[in-house]
Amino acid sequence: MEMNTEKQSSYFLKFWSRSEDCFDAWRGVQAMIFGQPLVFDMVYDRYMSQRELENTVSQLQMSEGFNRKSIEPFHIHFCNLKPNGPYHEELVKRYQGAWDNLLITATEKSHVDIFPKDRLVYLTADSPNVLKTFDHDKIYIIGAFVDKSQKTGVSLGNAKRLELATARLPLDSFLKWNCGAKNLTLNNVIEILMTLRDTGDWTKGLSSVPTRKHHGFRERFDSSEPVLSNNAKLYELMKKKATDQKKESQPNFEQQGPKDWWQERD
Repeated sequence: MEMNTEKQSSYFLKFWSRSEDCFDAWRGVQAMIFGQPLVFDMVYDRYMSQRELENTVSQLQMSEGFNRKSIEPFHIHFCNLKPNGPYHEELVKRYQGAWDNLLITATEKSHVDIFPKDRLVYLTADSPNVLKTFDHDKIYIIGAFVDKSQKTGVSLGNAKRLELATARLPLDSFLKWNCGAKNLTLNNVIEILMTLRDTGDWTKGLSSVPTRKHHGFRERFDSSEPVLSNNAKLYELMKKKATDQKKESQPNFEQQGPKDWWQERD
C-alpha cells in the first residue's frame, strides 16, 4: 500500500460543517414557531442522587441533539427549570457557552401554566392507560428523571396531582419483555415518539429499544385486541372448539331440502 502524503484541504469540510449547522439552526427556528411541543418535566431533582442527576442531563443532551438533527424536530420545552437549580447548573456546565444559544424553550413555569390541560398527556411507565396511536394534537410530557432505585409511582403521582391524562408505551404488547421495570432512557423515548409520529408504525418505533431489555418482538399482534395470556388463549380455543362441535351436531334442514307433510321428519 502506498501512503498518500499529499495535504488535503479542509476548506470544504469547514464549509459543509457551517452549512450543516445553519441548516440545523433553521429547522430549529421552524420547530420553535410551527413544531409540535414536547415537554421535559424538570421537577424531580430532589428524588435523585448527584450521579442520577448527571445521568439525566446526559440523556437530555442526547435527546436535544437527536431532535436537532431530525428532519422535523419537536419544539422542546424544559419546564419547571429553576434558575441556578441543580438541573440548570448541570446543563450550563455540560453545554458550556452553547446553553444560551439552544433553540429550545427553557422556563421555570409549569407545563399546566403554558398549555391547555386537555392537550397534555404525561408519559409514565406506571400509567394504567396504553398509548395506542400518536396524536399530533396532543402535547406529550416526559419526566426528566433517572431512577436507579426504581421508585415507582413518582411521575404518575405528579400527573394525578395536576389532573393530567397519562399513558404508557405498549412495550408488553409488542416486545417479549424481560423481568424488571420497563424504564427507557429519555433519548430512547423521544426517538420512539419521533419514529411513531413519522411512520405510525409501533414496530419501527420500538425497534430502537435496546435488545438487552427484551427477547425480541412478538410474532403476532393485533392492535385492536390485547395480547392474551396462555390461560386466556387456551380458554378461547376450547370455547371455539365447543361452538364448532355444537354447530356440527345440529341438523341443517336447508341442506336436506323440503319434505312433504306425510314424510317423516327428524
